[in-house]
Amino acid sequence: MSERVLDIALTVNGEPIAERVEARKTLVDFLREDLGLTGSHVGCEHGVCGACTVRVNGTIVRACLMLAVQCDGGRVETIEGLSDSGELADLQAAFEQRNALQCGYCTPGMLTAAQDLLKRAGVPSREDIRAHMSGNYCRCTGYHAIVDAIESVAQARSSSSFRGASTASEPGIQKRALDSGSGASRRPGMTGESR
Repeated sequence: MSERVLDIALTVNGEPIAERVEARKTLVDFLREDLGLTGSHVGCEHGVCGACTVRVNGTIVRACLMLAVQCDGGRVETIEGLSDSGELADLQAAFEQRNALQCGYCTPGMLTAAQDLLKRAGVPSREDIRAHMSGNYCRCTGYHAIVDAIESVAQARSSSSFRGASTASEPGIQKRALDSGSGASRRPGMTGESR
C-alpha cells in the first residue's frame, strides 16, 4: 500500500517553504529529516518530555504530536530561527552562566518554553517558572539552575525595559550573541547550529 503524500506551504524561521510530505509525518520529523533543522530533538514521541518544542503561529507546541500537514499555511519557528534572530541571546547566556545545561539535549526545548513564559508581562515567581517548565524534562542538571537562569533573565528584562537581545543587561551577552566563533565550543540550543 502506498503512503499518501500532500503538498504543503508554510513559513519556517521566516523562509517560505513548499514541500511534498507524507500525510502521517510528524512536524519534528519533517523539520529534522526534510529541512535539516536538527535543533528540535525527538525524545519521548508522546509529548511529555518537551525536547521537540517549537512555535507554531506564535504558540509553543510539541512537534512530535503535530503532523507536518497541520502546519500548511502556518508559521513555524524552531530553535535555529529563535537563536539566529537574537531573541534568545540573554536567555542562552544565562543558561550558560548558571550551568543550566549539561548534555544539551533538552536545551532547545527548554529555551523555547522559557522564552514563551518570558514574553508575558512581569516577572514570574519561581513557582510559576517551575509550573511552566514542568513539561520539559532534563535528566542531567536538576532544575534549580534552570529556574535560576530563567528568573535572572526575567528580572533583567523587567529592570532594563527589555526591547530585545540588544538591550540585555548581563555582562558578555552581546559578545556571545554576536560571536560566531569556532563550532568546537558550541552546544545545541546555544546557537543556531545543532549536532
